[in-house]
Amino acid sequence: MKTSPRRTLSTIAATTLAAGLMALGTGAASAHVRVDPDGTAEGSYTQLTFRVPNESETAKTSKLEVSLPTETPFTSVSVKPVVGWKAEVVNSELPQPVTVNGATVTEAPTSVIWTADEAHQIGPHEYQTFSISVGVLPKAGTQLILPASQTYTDGNTVKWEQDISEGQPEPKYPAPAFTTTEKTDGHTQHSTAAPNAAVPAAAVSSTSSATDAGSAAGWLGLAAGLVGLITGVTALARTRTIRRG
Repeated sequence: MKTSPRRTLSTIAATTLAAGLMALGTGAASAHVRVDPDGTAEGSYTQLTFRVPNESETAKTSKLEVSLPTETPFTSVSVKPVVGWKAEVVNSELPQPVTVNGATVTEAPTSVIWTADEAHQIGPHEYQTFSISVGVLPKAGTQLILPASQTYTDGNTVKWEQDISEGQPEPKYPAPAFTTTEKTDGHTQHSTAAPNAAVPAAAVSSTSSATDAGSAAGWLGLAAGLVGLITGVTALARTRTIRRG
């Protein structure tokens, strides 16, 4: 059966669009709670920003709890205000004493809890960011795992606490984590976010519509598909020109 150029073009377009939409859907579904450090140099203070997407279609996120390391504890933790959210830094006795900068530490901040008022809960297709200043960071090469617990208004709780193993597929609920690095030339201990840095009283960090990295990856997939469509159409036009010649 002879296939018309018009039908061939329609098939290429449909296939390309489907591939792009699949990429977009896959990217959106892969969103998860993650941490973005401003700096990772050992011996420094840094700002850690947690990005929290709401993945429920029917409930809102009303609470977030982040656990802090106890084997390499932070001796200083301060919280950046978020409008409509109450923050609490929980100090606890460590499982065993730890030496930090030559001093023995038996108690340290072990978690931070954010709780929203009803008007500022994170709704479907929205996300929020939460930032803390911490220090000092442990020696280079230390992986800091910061498990997070996300509570929804329907009573469900998602625990982002699974380890990410090198060379293995990412788990469904990976724990936020990062690895410290060596100091660089010219680095100073307070170069990123010193523990007593002033935070503007009018700082606003309102809930925003989610346009996360997963969605961005999806759009890139769709763009790649459109490039493929253009290439296919060009090849088809060249073939028809050759046949007429």
